Amino acid sequence: MCTRAGGIKVVYVPIRVALADDSLIVREGIGQLLEQMPDVEVVASCGDMGALLTAVERDEPDVVLTDIRMPPTKSDEGIRIATTLHESHPAIGVVVVSQYLEPSYVLALLQWGSDRRAYLLKERLSDRTQLASAIRSVAEGGSMIDPKVVEALVEARARADSSPLADLTPREQDVLGEMAQGKSNAAIAESLVLTKRAVEKHINAIFLKLDLAGADDVSKRVKAALVFLAENTGAQTN
Repeated sequence: MCTRAGGIKVVYVPIRVALADDSLIVREGIGQLLEQMPDVEVVASCGDMGALLTAVERDEPDVVLTDIRMPPTKSDEGIRIATTLHESHPAIGVVVVSQYLEPSYVLALLQWGSDRRAYLLKERLSDRTQLASAIRSVAEGGSMIDPKVVEALVEARARADSSPLADLTPREQDVLGEMAQGKSNAAIAESLVLTKRAVEKHINAIFLKLDLAGADDVSKRVKAALVFLAENTGAQTN
């Protein structure tokens, strides 16, 4: 697919997306949003878990965008799809969409690591930028967790008696929450109205306290933060 910007031809290699939601109206709405993205191609639209897994074999998508609850049980199909694809198609990114602010779902999604995994609340679907960012992130091997869910995870972990997160200052918890969303230092600085130098100092302090200072770069440390948040916790929302 090509467009022209300033007289220069830009060639996109579309990200192939398989979409799954048991509501036809929701599927059509998301499909229309995705069609407006020049680097995304919808290759399948499915109404249940079985149809989606069949489409994965048939259409070979780069990313699966799935509701968390669908037939046959309408419980945690999105998580089970992610687990299945981790074993059978590890290169496929998975974006799970949910209306539930429930940390336990995110922990289940991240049980095999954060690579190529994203969790968004359904209220974000009206924001094309957020949706596009999640799809592109998992397609490139990254991750993205809804900010509201990250906040709930951090707060729940901080409340645990033995959690090292309890040693973090409020500002360090803010920075960790931004990092766990996959933001760069510059984006964190802008979001929290800090200098980049201040963000770097907070990050160094965070990982010293969490015993994760040996990570080589920001990307790896973000993944380490997500794994840390997910490890050995029974976090639940109130």
